[in-house]
Amino acid sequence: MKQDTDLLSQAIALAYANIRQGGRPFGALVVKDGEIIAQGVNEVVQTNDPTAHAELMAIRAASKQLGSASLAGCSVFASGHPCPMCMGAMRLAGVKAVTYAYSNEDGDPFGLSTAEIYADLAKPLSQQSMTIRHVPTRLAGQPDLYAHWKHHQ
Repeated sequence: MKQDTDLLSQAIALAYANIRQGGRPFGALVVKDGEIIAQGVNEVVQTNDPTAHAELMAIRAASKQLGSASLAGCSVFASGHPCPMCMGAMRLAGVKAVTYAYSNEDGDPFGLSTAEIYADLAKPLSQQSMTIRHVPTRLAGQPDLYAHWKHHQ
């Protein structure tokens, strides 16, 4: 548990440093076999990129460091509760565990909670706030897109 709090403290220190640079209060580490292999801070304000969350920046750096899109065996330590986008990315990357210091409840008074997004995503697609439609479309004269991809691997 002490190692967890030490790693979370480092993620929080990154968040404080990011605030001093004009960024948002989020930092994250990717750890493998007890070693920090990458870190990231929220760069949304600096880059005008809504996907530049600390966890995603750390995932991108870790993937480069490892030379692989797979982060199997890695853990993420984040200053704040990762949003659904970041959780999805970590799952797609094969991250085995996520530990965070500040909860959505901690962030709510400051506009930093993603609890409403989690709640919306838990609803059936037809009841979510974003319109989501499936319109099956294929190109005439072309093989099935996914079969074509599989054939070329």
